[in-house]
Amino acid sequence: MFEKTNNYHKNFLIRDFIDSDFDEVNKLWIETGIVGSHRGDNLQIILATINNEGKLKLLTEKQSEKIIGTAWLTNDMRRIYLHHFCIKPEYQNKGLSHLLCDDCISFAKEKKMQIKLEVHKNNEKAITLYKKHGFNFLGDYDVYIIREFNNLQ
Repeated sequence: MFEKTNNYHKNFLIRDFIDSDFDEVNKLWIETGIVGSHRGDNLQIILATINNEGKLKLLTEKQSEKIIGTAWLTNDMRRIYLHHFCIKPEYQNKGLSHLLCDDCISFAKEKKMQIKLEVHKNNEKAITLYKKHGFNFLGDYDVYIIREFNNLQ
């Protein structure tokens, strides 16, 4: 685990998502470029993944309770997948991502499951963060997806 806490970090806490957080979380995802309507990241899907032993972790400012970061952990009963990991831009580069990442790893350890994520190959900041926390590159895998079935023959 990454050891970097200071007095500044004590002004933040990590808590679980509740339904009424959705609008603020969605705004943060849009602001950080994580979400789009084509991905289907709506309240129903979030709640379904939580009901399937997943979590949506929120990094909040203690005093204002403002949501400044998210980490969505889904569970396929084999491993934990880390999605939508973000920190509000004005709070980046302050070590807060380490707090959130440590919490995600603790969740996977508690479940006794591997934790896996996808990161864009050009996102050097994120890659550096994940490597510091023990994530290893799987190899030369390409990721494929079908987002809509309407266009398939």
